Amino acid sequence: MKKVLVLGAGLVTRPLVRYLLDQPDFQVTVASRTVSKAEALVDGHPRGKTLELLADETLKLEQLIGEHDLAVSLLPAPLHPVVAELCIKHGKQMVTTSYVSEAMKALDKPAREAGVMLLNEVGVDPGIDHMSAMRIIDDVGERGGEIVSFKSYCGGLPAPEANDNPFGYKFSWSPRAVCTAGKNAARYRENGKEINVPGPELFAHHHPVTVEGLGELEAYPNRDSLIYLDLYGLEGIETMFRGTFRYRGWCETLKRIVELGLLDEGPVTYPAGTTLAEFTGSFLTVPPTGDLRKDLAGQFDLDASSPVLDRLEWLGLLGDEPVSVSGKETTPLDVLAAQMLKKMPYQPGERDMIVLCHYFTARFPDAPGEEITSTLIDYGEPDGDSSMARTVSLPAAIGARLILEGRIDKTGVHIPVKPEIYNPVLNELETLGIKCVEKTNVLSA
Repeated sequence: MKKVLVLGAGLVTRPLVRYLLDQPDFQVTVASRTVSKAEALVDGHPRGKTLELLADETLKLEQLIGEHDLAVSLLPAPLHPVVAELCIKHGKQMVTTSYVSEAMKALDKPAREAGVMLLNEVGVDPGIDHMSAMRIIDDVGERGGEIVSFKSYCGGLPAPEANDNPFGYKFSWSPRAVCTAGKNAARYRENGKEINVPGPELFAHHHPVTVEGLGELEAYPNRDSLIYLDLYGLEGIETMFRGTFRYRGWCETLKRIVELGLLDEGPVTYPAGTTLAEFTGSFLTVPPTGDLRKDLAGQFDLDASSPVLDRLEWLGLLGDEPVSVSGKETTPLDVLAAQMLKKMPYQPGERDMIVLCHYFTARFPDAPGEEITSTLIDYGEPDGDSSMARTVSLPAAIGARLILEGRIDKTGVHIPVKPEIYNPVLNELETLGIKCVEKTNVLSA
């Protein structure tokens, strides 16, 4: 019996736990600070266990890792290296869906020496995006060609019928994490030129993308695209861009939210009874007139009828509702995230949607070039698992299964860019209804 330790019981965890429990020779322990959430995931399964685990209980965490064959860390990203170090110490395998941090990267040699695999970035973005891209990149290479342009976009959005609020967004995962991601600097290459985007300017760098079957979305850069040049084997490529999808209007609004300072993470205590309008007004740098909308328009250099101000007003930031955490130390980011979660949840029966699109241009020495697209549009299940949960956690669950079954036999820190990893994971995802559709357009000579 293989023993899997799942660390965390958040919004995306259920499909992973259920997939692993469906394997007849797996025993699954879900450890969370909120045991009731873990119990809901296991749902009384005879091979499932639950227990309480707090973030600072390192000795208890170490004991648990030592008792299991593999740990799946769905904890906050800064905790992954802590888990990884303990897995290395006890010779246990590890899987996570998060980006490889510098701290994780530094564990590559110790993991190899211990015979341990630390598989990272095996979710949807990062994850399915890597795997579906590498399948095409390797195919082009095997046919003697080279990729000269690669643009990749991914976003978690409300399904079209559920897109009914001014922001065009609802939360299937942590609002704080969504907002924090909007503070990242970005870097990419366009027609041979390197473009660097400072974090505060991220949402100013957006452009429209038409997705077949959905229409026009907007996209903005996602972190550092160029770190994947070597990993993807695309060092000499002319264009390399990784971006995030949103419905139109998101970027212009988030740009103003960033400018205002609502994503700040410095500690603040708002007096009891502080209203959201007073909270927002505290960020004004223009002399207040008593008309907050007019003041914001002046500060943003916008017309007072701007849709951006409509969205902020709809969110409640110009109203008399009290700040959710008044009288206690908090941060502007947490106040904003709490209000977003309150106003932008999925309602019963509504579906979310994952949209992943790759656009390649390939060149061949003795044949016409090709434009290749790969598109995944996946919908959540009404009153069931969200698409975000499925596409994030199922690749990790499959990766864990393949490692424990010996079908992925590697050591060190990895992401799923090798065919011995991405092929079996993608093939299994297809059996679960998660599939990228590829189309090729042959270019005229």
